[in-house]
Amino acid sequence: MLDKTETRTRLTERLAALMAQVGRIESEFGQPLDDDFAEQVVDREDDQALDALEDSALAEIEQIKAAIARLDTGSYGICTSCGNAIAAERLKALPAAAECIGCATAGNIAKR
Repeated sequence: MLDKTETRTRLTERLAALMAQVGRIESEFGQPLDDDFAEQVVDREDDQALDALEDSALAEIEQIKAAIARLDTGSYGICTSCGNAIAAERLKALPAAAECIGCATAGNIAKR
């Protein structure tokens, strides 16, 4: 059985870590460019990597906020697509999971 208090703690801790990561990335974006053009090229390449990391972090933040909202409403652990229970093993591995493995797999196949 899934301990929802522990799950909330894990989600909240992960949310705080991601928010800190986004803050560091935003701070990095605020740094002035080097005068050397070659260094500017490297900085821009680094910015692209940071931008991808930030996008990933922001997406995960939204998933975590949605999971916490589901905890608050009592719908946590219920698949948002089919309404069936999400396996406890899946929720332990991916606490922010909104779909059961069947719906998540079907959704990924459909996106291809």
